[in-house]
Amino acid sequence: MKKTVRIGIIGIGNMGKVHARHLLEGKVKRATLAAIVDRDPVRLQKLPGVPGFADCAELFRAGLVDAVIVATPHYHHTVAGIAALRAGLHVLVEKPLSVDKADAEKLLAAHTDRRKVFGIVFNQRTDPAYRRLRELVRGGELGAVRRVSWTITDWFRPDAYFAGGGWRATWAGEGGGVLINQSTHNLDLLQWIFGPPVRVRGFCRFGRYHPIEVEDDVTAYLEFANGSHGTFITSTGEAPGTNRLEVAAENGRVVIEPGSFRYTRNAEPMSKFSRKAREPFVKPATTEVPVQIEGTGGQHLEIVQNFVEAILDRRPLIAPAAEGIRTVELVNAILLSSWTGRTIELPMNSATYRRWLKRKIAEAAKRKK
Repeated sequence: MKKTVRIGIIGIGNMGKVHARHLLEGKVKRATLAAIVDRDPVRLQKLPGVPGFADCAELFRAGLVDAVIVATPHYHHTVAGIAALRAGLHVLVEKPLSVDKADAEKLLAAHTDRRKVFGIVFNQRTDPAYRRLRELVRGGELGAVRRVSWTITDWFRPDAYFAGGGWRATWAGEGGGVLINQSTHNLDLLQWIFGPPVRVRGFCRFGRYHPIEVEDDVTAYLEFANGSHGTFITSTGEAPGTNRLEVAAENGRVVIEPGSFRYTRNAEPMSKFSRKAREPFVKPATTEVPVQIEGTGGQHLEIVQNFVEAILDRRPLIAPAAEGIRTVELVNAILLSSWTGRTIELPMNSATYRRWLKRKIAEAAKRKK
């Protein structure tokens, strides 16, 4: 058996460079950077000594790699991912899995050889705060969840960010804005911790804070199968912004903010207390449960290390690619709800969203003429 995984990186942009640096500095154990792919020859020259290719087909023919990390612009995730899987390689895709559910379905359908590891970079799953919350929810410690509220508006980006690449913040190039780019992480965590919602109502503002065509301000209402509900608020236009996740459950409340994890536990479940209480203005007694959280986890490096260990040791993936379609679908549903003014039931029809996305691409192209 191989003792080292030869990794190729497809796309040497912002995230591709991060992965390349980790590999070149030896931070990923039992893995080497064996090749890179980018259409820009200047980017290829910035990593001397590493074989560079202009396209994926050339890389696959060279036989230099066992696995690839796909770190291209969003739409190319599907194309490069399918090609790599069909070439018999292990694949790790940067978020999002695809731009829309229809493409995500095509990409997942290409994963026919289950011996090949197929993961996605949901690096915030490595954060110990979210891991601990998942344990509390999935293990039953919190009891039935009644409400989830996440305000995540500290994704602030100045206009210069969107001017930095022609593909950014366009329907044709990026496939959306804050939802598909930044908040994909948070929407993944919501579903990873609480399960997928069954109903969504979205309210999006397009180009509210920036001269862009896609959404940069979002409020969404979510309903879950167990009757709980949630709100999700996000933006790239608020400074300093807020990152506050609050969970109200039968046995207490959890509030997560940067550097803070507060767990307030009820002496008895709130519904049980409500039914038996005889006084009109009483509440269950509470205690503050100490939860020690240090750091934010291994993030991107941990995801890549886990990918390598999944290949060599058959270790379970932190984020299997198959779970990425849930987040793509939720992003699509929030946008579709905003466009149509209707509540969207999940699972949603992928063809319906594809038609709307094509319409938005055409409308944007027409305005630019």
